[in-house]
Amino acid sequence: MDELSGIHWAILLFGSLIMGLSKGGIPGAGNLTVAMYALVLEDALGPTGVAISVGLLLPVLISADLVSTMVYRKYIEWKHLRRLLPFFAIGVIAGWSAFDFFQSAQRANSLKVLIGVILLGVTGLRILSQAQTVRGTFDSSRFTLIMGPFFGLLGGMATMLANAAGPLAQFYLLAMKLPKYAFIGTSAWLFLTVNISKVPLMWELGILDAQVFRTAVWLFFPAVLGALVAPRMVRHIRQDWFERMIWFFIVIAGLRMIF
Repeated sequence: MDELSGIHWAILLFGSLIMGLSKGGIPGAGNLTVAMYALVLEDALGPTGVAISVGLLLPVLISADLVSTMVYRKYIEWKHLRRLLPFFAIGVIAGWSAFDFFQSAQRANSLKVLIGVILLGVTGLRILSQAQTVRGTFDSSRFTLIMGPFFGLLGGMATMLANAAGPLAQFYLLAMKLPKYAFIGTSAWLFLTVNISKVPLMWELGILDAQVFRTAVWLFFPAVLGALVAPRMVRHIRQDWFERMIWFFIVIAGLRMIF
């Protein structure tokens, strides 16, 4: 991607680091990377760059997922994974089918708006989950088995169209009241499996190819670094303030993509 300038590369590398931090234990941070990649690729490549940004981010996600699953390899709740994965798969296929609609230059702006809407939607979901947790009203008994299919389908479409399904899965797992490490480990294994399954679909769509992958290779390193240092960072920073700052910028980026 010769069109990428030094500033573009700096933003992509920083976004990759943020994604690694998200996978390593700072929830929500990765959605900022989704917006950063979309806006940078649009600036560098024009309207079609938004779709390519989804493909470029996928190898970065997988590299961070691999580190996260190794760190939390002993912690996984298989019953929740089995409940979510089949419906995530259906949602991914639905998102793949819909993605073609946004491939033309005329419709590329619609994809940017849709990604912005998804980011604002999951931000609202995140705020709702935190508010309910603080109030002590987040009762898993409200979430019957039907919620697994619902969040699985919605999450599968969100991850295929925008790589932004993290808060959806986390909202569901939070409702199940998993212990801290089981929450992180189950989420890590879920997204490693889902993201690997997306590779042939994105390749078929043309948003992930040899050129895109060669660019993504340079973005692996900050993602891996972020995933490794995140567990240590959260011991020394106020995570609540850090998360508020991240979600604030996600809202700003989401509004920028819509308007």
